[in-house]
Amino acid sequence: MSMMEFILRRKIAVGLLVVFVFMIGFYSLNKLDQELMPPISFDMTIVQVDAGQMPVLDVEDKVTKPIEQILNGMDGVDSHTSATYVGKSSITVMIEEGRGDEVHKNIEAAVAPLSTQIPGVQYINSFQMTTSQEYEFYMDIFNGDMKDISAFAKNVVEPRLEALPEVRDVKFDGLEENEVVIQFKGDELKDAGVDSQQIIQTIQQSNLITSFGELSEEVNEPTLRWNTSLTNVEDIKGILIPTMSGVKELSELADIELQVRETASGVWKDGSQDVVMVQIGRVSEVTQIEMAEAVRAEVEKIREEGLISGFEFEEIVAQADYVSEAVNGVSSNILIGGLLAIVVLFLFLRNVRATMIIGISIPLSILLTFASMWILGYSLNMLSLIALGLGIGMMVDASIVILESIYRKKEQGLNNREAVLIGVKEVASAVFASMLTTIVVFLPIGLLGGEAGKFMIILSVVVIVTLVSSVVVSFTLIPSLSENFLKLTKRQQNKKESKIILSYGRFIKWLTDKKRRRYGVIFLFCLMFIGSLALVTKVPMTIMPDMYNRYSELMVSLDKGVTPDQKNEIAEAIHSKLVDIPDVKEGFVLDQIEFMFVLINMTPEEEATLEQKEVNEQILKGLLELKEDYPVMDVTSVMSAGASYPVQIELSGDDLDGLTSLSSDMVKDLNGIDGIIGTTTSLGTLMDEELIELNEAAMKKDGITPLQILGQLNNFTSSVPIGSLQDEGATPILVAPDEVIANKNQLLELEVTTQDGLKDLSNYVTFKQVKAPGQIDHKDGERVVKVLANIENRDLGSVNRDVQEIVENFDTPDGYSISVGGSLEQQQEAIQDMLVILAIAIFLVYVVMAVQFNHLLHPIIVMTIIPMTFTGVILGLLLTQRELSIMSGMGVIMLIGIVLNNAILLIDRAKQLRAGNYGVGEAMVEAGMNRIRPIFMTTLTTVGGMLPLAISTGAASNYQAPLATVVIAGLLFSTLITLVLIPSVYMLFDDLGVGIRKVFKRKRSNGTEIPTAKKAG
Repeated sequence: MSMMEFILRRKIAVGLLVVFVFMIGFYSLNKLDQELMPPISFDMTIVQVDAGQMPVLDVEDKVTKPIEQILNGMDGVDSHTSATYVGKSSITVMIEEGRGDEVHKNIEAAVAPLSTQIPGVQYINSFQMTTSQEYEFYMDIFNGDMKDISAFAKNVVEPRLEALPEVRDVKFDGLEENEVVIQFKGDELKDAGVDSQQIIQTIQQSNLITSFGELSEEVNEPTLRWNTSLTNVEDIKGILIPTMSGVKELSELADIELQVRETASGVWKDGSQDVVMVQIGRVSEVTQIEMAEAVRAEVEKIREEGLISGFEFEEIVAQADYVSEAVNGVSSNILIGGLLAIVVLFLFLRNVRATMIIGISIPLSILLTFASMWILGYSLNMLSLIALGLGIGMMVDASIVILESIYRKKEQGLNNREAVLIGVKEVASAVFASMLTTIVVFLPIGLLGGEAGKFMIILSVVVIVTLVSSVVVSFTLIPSLSENFLKLTKRQQNKKESKIILSYGRFIKWLTDKKRRRYGVIFLFCLMFIGSLALVTKVPMTIMPDMYNRYSELMVSLDKGVTPDQKNEIAEAIHSKLVDIPDVKEGFVLDQIEFMFVLINMTPEEEATLEQKEVNEQILKGLLELKEDYPVMDVTSVMSAGASYPVQIELSGDDLDGLTSLSSDMVKDLNGIDGIIGTTTSLGTLMDEELIELNEAAMKKDGITPLQILGQLNNFTSSVPIGSLQDEGATPILVAPDEVIANKNQLLELEVTTQDGLKDLSNYVTFKQVKAPGQIDHKDGERVVKVLANIENRDLGSVNRDVQEIVENFDTPDGYSISVGGSLEQQQEAIQDMLVILAIAIFLVYVVMAVQFNHLLHPIIVMTIIPMTFTGVILGLLLTQRELSIMSGMGVIMLIGIVLNNAILLIDRAKQLRAGNYGVGEAMVEAGMNRIRPIFMTTLTTVGGMLPLAISTGAASNYQAPLATVVIAGLLFSTLITLVLIPSVYMLFDDLGVGIRKVFKRKRSNGTEIPTAKKAG
């Protein structure tokens, strides 16, 4: 008993399984998480440090090096690089493969305490590179007094939102923070005969909580405790300081005030920093949409209670909206696509019952896919929705082919059971081969390593699951329902072939009669293919389409060593550019150390005066103009990966001056290479510094130490952190100079206390002007200077050979090393990976078909369709002016699998007929007439499924529409190829086979005739 007979005898089991799939499918659909991107963690951690206005060399020495020393001794750390700037340090840590989560936690625990141990450090953040963002709902509080805004954020927003079960935590950027500033009165200190360093030590020693042990002879043995902790400004004012004229309170010797910290928050709204950004993160058990609903409801309650007064509290962006739009869009597209597929089916078969069978199979296939996704732990996100979009088009193909085959057998007068068994058997191998060829196109994508590989695996798995689900349904539900439920009227049973099928049969007969006709067809298609390649340059291209609706994200790449003040100027300039662009509602700028992240909200669609694409173009054009007047390197969309310098040479060594000199020499050498342009170094703009040189002989004579002079300079030149209040916010305590020193002369005229009385500082110090870099890079703890260059009018390979020659001949002194880095190597590796994957995919497709046909040439006939499909894709994109991007590229990959299905159907039937003693021409005519209906039906149902995606609008349309356009255009054109070109190529291969056999036959006959003649002689 065959499997199909078993299924037909167990219809109740099939029916119960269908009910079970519907139940588990709907349950899974409710349980599937909905998010923007799938949660993928990478083996990479970034540590970012903010150290206020600390000079670059100090940041390197006090911040970057201690963190690198921790990383050097840490298990699981593969390598690390760092970039140090004025007041900032960014360390990128590469972790051993597969240990990202574990090692990230160790790094976080190791570097967090340094924020309190290193003076001047305001915060240390460490985060693992991942697609799942920590915060997914953004709001802002603005247009009011910053004191009121900060109080509202801390006292209302944070407790109210964090109390929601859906919210994990709330984070603020731009809050107004306080600090205690102590300014010593110079004259009072002189009169009291006390040094500022002594007072600082007294303050630090006073801020103390400690215990001395237990009083063992007292009741309950109480602990003896000391508490002179400083909790407010009054505590500091009351600290007692011993002086030459007796004990005095600190308030007599210094002015002490609670002030607002003057630190750059790193957030700007419309050019102003008077804004607090609210970032809200969700707990893992709820979806983004559920959290957004809960937060919006709570914010509405806060509004109704009248707590928002004197300022505004508004949403910036909620990722839930894009997820919701995309999910709703795909859901409606599935529905419309399914209905169109049913309409197509009805128009072809004119049978309500056949249409109902497919109508049941579509939702069943989709629900089976959702159930599989839930079991595999996948979510509804942009990637899985793209995969579903691809799969929807093919979801009913297998069902239609099997149903049409059974239907045709019933038309021929076979009884119910026989029609099902023979009908399924006739197309079963072709359906399996079609499924396998599509699967093997995606299978090698799993070999793609790195970050891209992790994304592509998810896409591939969802497509494969969709296909397998549809094939399972087509071999179980369709035959079970078709046996008795599918009935034909007497008219349908005695129906003659349609005029279209007969006309196509006559065309194929005409084609097979004369060789020149089929060769002419092949030549014509080759000309079309070559002609279409010339049109490629006319097709609009982009790397990644814009996924957002009336919203834009941009990256403003900065020059090396940009100062906080310059960043503030750039943020204001960005605002001035955005103000003049129509439909721009508001703009936010976030400081990300090496670049500035710009979020732009546009007016809603109903109020829009321009298309989003036009607004994006104007924004990009306006911000690129900043390059002329500000230290801005480039402006790119976040969705399009910014290209790095193709030529990168790394010079390593400890001495910065030596590296600077070597990098200058290398720049000169590189500029001599033809095609090299825009040569620069990672040192950035060199900044002026005055190096203090001490006169040790004079200091020794007057009995003063370098530490005393350092203390005096600290008093007069910068605010020095000396601790913090032991209050809720750990308010910092700083000692600030009582007068501002603006030039060298003022500094040299400062008086220093010596054993001989007061003397000018000029007796002990002189200045030497030096240049300090704006940025210092490290690689695995060693100083590195990168020499960077772009290329023009030459290919990467030839430039790389010239660069390698220069590097090999470059003279590096002892203690220095040189190596070639850059994107060249990475690009070559990526291209090689993609070519290997493509080659494996094509080979696997060939293997599947060779096994299916049990023939080595038939797969080649089928595969001739692949290059021709690109003609349809190019024409489709050109006519619709859709962009060729990564997304539409995925459509092309998918298309390879789809278009082969029709050719397999045709060749498989021809092969069956040849085995039944049909001649090659007869077999091709009969196969064409048998298969034209299922080919048209699967093509038009796929086109119907994709049509809503191609013409859709909204958040998901920007990436779905080009993908659907590629599939529709390529499929329609490939159907023409399948029905016209494949028969011609099939006949061509047969002609070649006949010709080769004739040659061998002639040789064989010639070889036997000669010895016979010799015998006769």
